[in-house]
Amino acid sequence: MAKNSLLFLVLFASVAFLVNIPGACLAESGDNTEINKRDRSEKEITADQQGETKEDREITQKIRQAVVDDKSLSTYAHNVKIITVGGMVTLKGPVRSEEEKRSIEEKAARIAGNGKITSEMDIAP
Repeated sequence: MAKNSLLFLVLFASVAFLVNIPGACLAESGDNTEINKRDRSEKEITADQQGETKEDREITQKIRQAVVDDKSLSTYAHNVKIITVGGMVTLKGPVRSEEEKRSIEEKAARIAGNGKITSEMDIAP
């Protein structure tokens, strides 16, 4: 019985160690301090400012659906913030590449119209 307990403890410790590795890697490369400071600025539009008109909600919903339907995009891209106020769309958040950024901007422009998109997306390291 003692041998099984020791084996269990070694296995448990190994799993606990492995589970913590991804978190350590993210902390090292995922420092969003400057972005968070920027987004707290009163000049920055945030998701809680999403327009409540039917048109604004529909634009945001259609862009979100177009982004999520594109399975070539990363999880980062699928989770980009889409905020529509008065027909003007702001896109925020990290994406994996310039191509993803451009793809989302094009989808948004097709739906909302050219000249109605502000892109504040960043390329994630």
